[in-house]
Amino acid sequence: MIRNVAIVSLSSGIMGEEEIQYEVEIGFRRLREYGLNVKLMPHAMKGLEYVRNHPEKRAEDLLEAFRDPEIDMILCAIGGDDTYRLLPYLFDHNELAEAVTDKVFLGFSDSTVNHLMLHKVGLKTFYGQAFLSDICDLSPEMHPYTRRYFEELISTGNIQEITPSDTWYEERKSFSPEQVGTTTPSHPNKGFELLQGTPVFSGKILGGCIDSLYDFFNGDRYRDMPVLCRKYHLFPEAEDWKGRIILLESSEEKPKPERYRKALEYLKGSGVFDEVSGVLVGKPMDETYAEEYKQLLVELIDKPELSIVFNLNIGHAMPRCIMPFGVPAVVDVKRQIIRFAD
Repeated sequence: MIRNVAIVSLSSGIMGEEEIQYEVEIGFRRLREYGLNVKLMPHAMKGLEYVRNHPEKRAEDLLEAFRDPEIDMILCAIGGDDTYRLLPYLFDHNELAEAVTDKVFLGFSDSTVNHLMLHKVGLKTFYGQAFLSDICDLSPEMHPYTRRYFEELISTGNIQEITPSDTWYEERKSFSPEQVGTTTPSHPNKGFELLQGTPVFSGKILGGCIDSLYDFFNGDRYRDMPVLCRKYHLFPEAEDWKGRIILLESSEEKPKPERYRKALEYLKGSGVFDEVSGVLVGKPMDETYAEEYKQLLVELIDKPELSIVFNLNIGHAMPRCIMPFGVPAVVDVKRQIIRFAD
């Protein structure tokens, strides 16, 4: 059971900005109602500019959270776009490998990069929710589907299975204080959609936000990101993907089909799709470009026997489940369930 939670700002420092403290307080209250003790790591609340300018302090916070024997869970404040800058401070002298202990690590979006850092040092992690995005949601309470998985994680330290949400919610257009207590429009959800391949397959899951994975290979956003990712061998080699399942979900930037195509081309060029046993794809936010993405996945991967499952409630579209990385999983589309080994 989780008792003590450390909150880290490994990408954006927005949690420290004055104008969103009403959101932060919602999240603190909800965590306290679960009986959780919250520890803010020293630089988590320093604000956008400080956090942006001090990747070494972000790395210090992560290392300290792992070293603290009282911390059970490390919760990312939110995503962002430059957590790759922590790489030298975590790997130049084996800092992360020497500090890492068996704790729950939860985050998504740009935290994809952190998940692959932790995969590199052998830690199983959890993908799909974050403090500001989920615990601090402005709705009267956390979305029931989202809450169900968060409660399972903090009460057991694991996730046993994932099933589809009956409902999906539109993107919130405003995060002003006036929005507190309001919900966004909702729609019926279709469940897991098998685009091709067999409906039952298995493997350990790894992956994350396709926008972040695109930046592993393309330097349009940050010229040095592909350089550093190559230097530290952050993206797993093709053989490490053998028998795994890759998860891909798209961000709030709603990448245009041309960019989505390019991301898939990069992944294909890395050899991933020649090795994995299946592909899981998160629901795009507001279902934007859903049909185009489905077509591109089939066309670009170009392996009819490889199972591709679309429309998982994971990633940026609300509500969100939590997906264990590095745990044996069985995907059964006919039964609409993904089960994980204990």
